[in-house]
Amino acid sequence: VSQKRNLCYGENMWLITTLITAMIVTLIWRFWPQAKMKLEYLAIMLWGLTLMILVDHILGYEGGAFLEMETDGLITSGIVLGILMLIPVLAIWAIYVAKLNRNAELVKE
Repeated sequence: VSQKRNLCYGENMWLITTLITAMIVTLIWRFWPQAKMKLEYLAIMLWGLTLMILVDHILGYEGGAFLEMETDGLITSGIVLGILMLIPVLAIWAIYVAKLNRNAELVKE
């Protein structure tokens, strides 16, 4: 098994986890648009991440199963790895929303 193939295993479930998260956030945003949480930005970030992972996986695909549940890295579960990889995206979005809300409060004063 080549080194490139080993590196691609973890991206499979990361792709699925990110795709599901992007779909859920998009649905919440579309059916609850008055939310002050700026879900449209989170949805755009997640869809961009999903597309980047998909392109990376397609370019690195060398045959065999396209989706794998396990990784060869430190984190052996692809689902856990996918969830852990969403944390930076959610953190950046939360910081952005907090800053927007803080600026809105300053303007009101």
